[in-house]
Amino acid sequence: MATILVVEDNRTILENTSELLEMEGYSVITASNGKDGFEKILKSLPDLIVCDIWMPEMDGFELLEKLGTYADLKNIPLIFFSARSEKKDIKKGLELGAYDFIVKPSDLSDLLISIKNCLLSKKLI
Repeated sequence: MATILVVEDNRTILENTSELLEMEGYSVITASNGKDGFEKILKSLPDLIVCDIWMPEMDGFELLEKLGTYADLKNIPLIFFSARSEKKDIKKGLELGAYDFIVKPSDLSDLLISIKNCLLSKKLI
């Protein structure tokens, strides 16, 4: 069973996304901002991170950049799940090394497909 860290400051979105992932059989860890997310990454080394961008204390871009500076963390795939839909934001996220960028609001099946494809490509499922 893959472990997914969901980093999201909107409580409703965090709870709904986590519940959906648990119903799909994933083990889920949650964090309400990038700083808390980074601390949980250090403790649990999740298989995948689903992350918002706009968050207090440390945004999603900063979190991904910080992961890239650690040899044992830079290969943890991250999928941005964000309302930021401008092409420059999507481009920046992918250039920083995100596996995918899903724009909210979207059908959650898009997120599930991206997660499954990512985990399959990394041979985690």
